[in-house]
Amino acid sequence: MEILLTSFTAAWVLTLIAVRSSRHFAHLSHDNDLSGPQKIHATPVPRIGGMGIFGGVLAGVILIDAREGPGLSFGTLLMLAAVPAFAAGFIEDLLKSVSPARRLLATAASAALAAWLVDALVRRTDIPGLDWVAASTVGALVLTIPAVAGIANAVNIIDGFNGLASMCSMLMLAAIAYVAFQVGDSALVTLALAGIGAIMGFFLWNYPAGQIFLGDGGAYFLGFLVAELGVLLIARNPQVSPLFPLVVCVYPVFETLFSIYRRVVVRGHHASHPDGVHLHSLVFKRLMRWAVGSEDPRQRTRRNSLTSPYLWVLCSLPLAPAMLSWHSSAIQAALLVTFALIYVTLYSRIVSFRTPRWLIFRR
Repeated sequence: MEILLTSFTAAWVLTLIAVRSSRHFAHLSHDNDLSGPQKIHATPVPRIGGMGIFGGVLAGVILIDAREGPGLSFGTLLMLAAVPAFAAGFIEDLLKSVSPARRLLATAASAALAAWLVDALVRRTDIPGLDWVAASTVGALVLTIPAVAGIANAVNIIDGFNGLASMCSMLMLAAIAYVAFQVGDSALVTLALAGIGAIMGFFLWNYPAGQIFLGDGGAYFLGFLVAELGVLLIARNPQVSPLFPLVVCVYPVFETLFSIYRRVVVRGHHASHPDGVHLHSLVFKRLMRWAVGSEDPRQRTRRNSLTSPYLWVLCSLPLAPAMLSWHSSAIQAALLVTFALIYVTLYSRIVSFRTPRWLIFRR
């Protein structure tokens, strides 16, 4: 609990400083371009919330180090590995000059560093054929680096609505912490709690008023943290199903894969081509009908914040059954298929204007 409170306090204070001082550095910290298809904020908002979250987790790790004595701890090494992913995103937040490809490459570098520093490698998958690949160090790197970079990018994709990526990240870290506790991995429990505490400190400024949001630095760092703790959970504890971390992250991961399919196969665009028809965007546009067309900033902010709980529920759907069956790859695989069916059904209903009436929010 002390770790969680330390991370929370540090993140809350750092985010407060970022919010209060941002008007003096608006040309750097604010997202002033509100014209893109994925831009839904009513007014320019500082996008440097990742500073508070990174600082909050770091404060928790420093406390862990103080308890363990001299030397580089497990958490310190993981934070060192996270620097390229966070730095590339944070520089983009400030200068708007780091391309998506370079951010993805930086996150891949962080994954490679984590593999070297803390042996964070996927060495088993319970998927026929892939276990043979994962058996060698090179094969494990080939599986791990794209997986970690992909999850970090997926969390960045769901960022944008007040509280969406941050709450989903808290839910995912809580699931990992629970299973780590069940198998007695106290190091992963404390790191997950440090992450949860830091996100909570940011969340109070982000939701519901949207005074600040994660930005690429925060989203890439959170995605990296969730992915690495998931990889380490199965690497350090062979009794945990290797599919469990994938189920935990299935909402942002499937959102990304489905978006790539929709852009490349259905529309014939490049995979990175921006659009405004992600599931969370459709919820904003078609389930919040009471405020459609309103340009009043207060109405748009409220509509923004009311969008996120729909996706929190979707993100949490597989978590409880996954946590209860963390040892069974068969059940985890069934949960992956079930989630995919639910997501595709829900998306097709909303995009074709056949949304169930009980889902539509009315004042």
